[in-house]
Amino acid sequence: MIYAYDPRTGETFGEAIPESTDAEVDAAVEAAHAAGPAWRSTARPEALEAIAAALEANVDELWAVADRETALGETRLRGEVARAASQFRLFAEVLRDGGHLEAVISRQADVRRMNQPLPGVVGVFSASNFPFAFSVAGGDTASALAAGCPVVVKAHPAHPLTSELSARVIRSALPDPALLGLVHGLAAGKRLVQHPRVVAVGFTGSIPGGKAIQALIDERPDPIPFFGELGSVNPVVVLPSAARDGLAAGFAASLTLGTGQFCTNPGLVFVPDDADLVTSLGTAVAGSSGSAMLSERIRQGYLDGVERLAKLTLLAEGAQGDGSWAVAPRVFTIDLAAFADQLPSIAEECFGPSSIVVTYGDAAELPAVLERLEGSLTATVHATDVDEARPVAEVLSRRAGRLIWNGWPTGVAVCWAMHHGGPWPASTAPAHTSVGAMAIRRWLRPTAYQGWPAELLPAELRDDNPLGVPQRIDG
Repeated sequence: MIYAYDPRTGETFGEAIPESTDAEVDAAVEAAHAAGPAWRSTARPEALEAIAAALEANVDELWAVADRETALGETRLRGEVARAASQFRLFAEVLRDGGHLEAVISRQADVRRMNQPLPGVVGVFSASNFPFAFSVAGGDTASALAAGCPVVVKAHPAHPLTSELSARVIRSALPDPALLGLVHGLAAGKRLVQHPRVVAVGFTGSIPGGKAIQALIDERPDPIPFFGELGSVNPVVVLPSAARDGLAAGFAASLTLGTGQFCTNPGLVFVPDDADLVTSLGTAVAGSSGSAMLSERIRQGYLDGVERLAKLTLLAEGAQGDGSWAVAPRVFTIDLAAFADQLPSIAEECFGPSSIVVTYGDAAELPAVLERLEGSLTATVHATDVDEARPVAEVLSRRAGRLIWNGWPTGVAVCWAMHHGGPWPASTAPAHTSVGAMAIRRWLRPTAYQGWPAELLPAELRDDNPLGVPQRIDG
């Protein structure tokens, strides 16, 4: 059985949810697969907009249940429901635009190519830290449905009741409720990954979790694509020319947002060896407060992480805050040479409100050390001198999927240009994003038609182009 826990008290509440049996997983996948063909011929933009409207109409119930399971608060959770709705609306725009199909016609060779939905069910694993935006109602679900693929979600055990409610709301707006399946439990996740009808898997979680799913996929007779968003330390480089006003406050706010439970949390900050600057960073964090983490397991993982970092100098510790699973923000410091000597282990992600401030004497020494960091979702540069930043920016462009100038990495805009991915271990597929319009590409495959009769061509590849999609013709 799976129980809902209140992070503020550590106590269970509500009715327990049975773990899904193999037969129940099979039934959910088969029902989703059977619903797929009709869905691919449905007016999907209107259906996606209906889902967005349903989420907004049920926000009062959704946020209240999620808050009981996550302790994230009304403001954050209402905003997250709005974000989830905006993702469905974005993909409605993507479908109406048609550019994601990448219709290409080469008349001389008589070859026509376009993207089509993967021919099966997409398995999605919910994240713990975003009960809506990266869960049942999240971007993986929205983008896969938009692509034309039915979905079966493996619910995260940290918010099972929120998952059930989210699924009911989404199904109420779908032409066939079977298009969205929901299963619970570790064994159900394994069964889902290895089901022959599942043609791709999306995952947001830890590196060990991602490796476990990849191992299950490798056991299949037909390995399938795996799009995992895993660990990320999101290095921030403060160069000597950086403006100091607001820097410390911005760091503390980014570090402690959502009790540090963001995949874009600034886990490494490189700063000049300036006592006033380092002190200001510590003072800002010391004035901050933690709160309850999402689960007891996540809390213990954070405590284990800061214990691993205890060999470093503790720069600052904030208040612990309220709640049985509450933690205190902690920031440690070390100089660049000592940091480099302890790579790569010192730079492992510590999921939660923890960061390492690395001090350097000469910015010219930074590129060689930054080059040794593992891949991240983001990298940030604070500077006012462009020439000073150029060597650092060149290295970071190879180590991260999104580069930020004079800002902070937390927060990922749902837009056409967003890329939320990066080199391993940030993601398993750095060419793809899990946020933004291009997230749909994960669930598409190209098909080329050579010498094909016009009557049998997809409408998107016909010369008369009745759907009006963008076509690239003869280059």
